[in-house]
Amino acid sequence: MTIFIHIVVDVILPLFLLIGAGAYLHRLFHFDMNTLSKITTYFLLPAVGFVNVYESDITSDVLLNILFFLVLQNGTLIMLSAMMARWLKLDRSLGATFQNTIVLNNSGNFGIPVSQLIFRQEPLGLSIQIVVTIFQNFLTNTYGLFQFISASKHKGKMTREFLKNPIIYALILGVMFRFAHIPIPSFIWQPLERVADAFLAIALLTLGAQLAYMNMKRLPRLMFITIGSRLILSPLIAFLIVSLLHIKGTTAQALLIASAYPCSRNTALYALEYNHHPEYAAQAVFLSTLLSPLTVSGVIGLARVCF
Repeated sequence: MTIFIHIVVDVILPLFLLIGAGAYLHRLFHFDMNTLSKITTYFLLPAVGFVNVYESDITSDVLLNILFFLVLQNGTLIMLSAMMARWLKLDRSLGATFQNTIVLNNSGNFGIPVSQLIFRQEPLGLSIQIVVTIFQNFLTNTYGLFQFISASKHKGKMTREFLKNPIIYALILGVMFRFAHIPIPSFIWQPLERVADAFLAIALLTLGAQLAYMNMKRLPRLMFITIGSRLILSPLIAFLIVSLLHIKGTTAQALLIASAYPCSRNTALYALEYNHHPEYAAQAVFLSTLLSPLTVSGVIGLARVCF
């Protein structure tokens, strides 16, 4: 119960205050959603991607085991979500959004605060979450971005559209600068940090604006499959893989908990940018985040009992 209260007060409430502010301000001033989308995708997101990769310590002794687990777990989710989209006979546009809401999770502004609460006495747990966040950044801006671009009408421009997105280059540069230990001058680093700090607020305000005129009383049945897959199926798959790989202790706990986080807000941002059912994506992020204190608390309890 203590963990549940902490998640609600320290993670969920701050998120929903910003989402609520975005919804209210959009109703009041009628934001230009295309402008918000462009600022987030082409300015804020590359900065936060570069800063997160450059600042993170990814030289852990258990890095290979973590990456192996993440490839297996996310690969399984990608395969299952693709099979579900085909079985449900979803069109390419809705299928891309459906798959991304299942595969991609909010491991950054949701996962890291939760890990800080849970692993206060275990620094390894937070380090693992940071590695998971970096992996999710790469997955979101490679697989997730490719899904949306490939579902666009102009498939002939798919490669050009993919290479045009600056987040790809930001992540590559972040890795290069990190491993080469290249120092960044303060007159460049300080603006980068300021832009990265602004990302969370603007991203959540944009999500709130997407939800401002949404009818939450009429949810498609497909939404229940999305929410169930993200909050229940994903940690179940993670539990099976952790058990099969015989991962123990804090590493097992951190990986299992990291698999249970709600849909990534970046899915809603990219769905808006490429116009692939942005309302569905925003609903998935909102509802999965709303329900996540219950499911994440349950997964935390399971992780502590089993590992």
